[in-house]
Amino acid sequence: MRIERMKTPRMERAADTGGASGYREPEGADAIPYFGLTMKRSHLLHIPSAELLEGYSIRPFVSGDEAHWARIECLSGEFKTEEEALRHFRKEFGEHIAEMESRCLFVVDQDGLPVGTTTAWYGTFDGRPIGRIHWVAVIPDHQGRKLAKPLFTEALRTLALFHEEAYLTTQTTSYKAVGMYLNYGFAPVHQKPECREGWAWIERLLGRSVETERMNDQ
Repeated sequence: MRIERMKTPRMERAADTGGASGYREPEGADAIPYFGLTMKRSHLLHIPSAELLEGYSIRPFVSGDEAHWARIECLSGEFKTEEEALRHFRKEFGEHIAEMESRCLFVVDQDGLPVGTTTAWYGTFDGRPIGRIHWVAVIPDHQGRKLAKPLFTEALRTLALFHEEAYLTTQTTSYKAVGMYLNYGFAPVHQKPECREGWAWIERLLGRSVETERMNDQ
């Protein structure tokens, strides 16, 4: 839920075809080596609260919002064009519109225009289906307004209606987003040997230690 790729001073939304971020990096972010990371929350209890800035609100996806989803994901850097984003939406979610109406969320501004989105989706983790935070994005003009946390909170609350645990994918270049995920109770997971180096980078970038759970380590 290809969740995340960050290459340039622009920090694209964290999504490996479904990751999470909504942050942009300062100049020099391309110097940070890319390592794909996975994080997991073992339960969906005690979800932190976060208040939206006045003038914004969160609403669910309704049929026809495909264009808004494509615009947000394109502006956030995940796709080169809105047409490409819309094609991907139709491929991944076209047959699941009813589920999107109960799982996909938008942050909207004072004019009712969607400016951010994420999906409380699902996937397979360690051989079993669990919840997944998928396709998180806030358009650049509205970043820095503390929209990511309230959106993340609502996504986790939505996931809690369907699942008992959740995971997400991210990357080292999304280290600010990783800090938020850690604060929300997501723990690092080792799935590949190179994860150790990736998490070592996160510790240096955030200036904090993290605990990792070794899974499928080879």
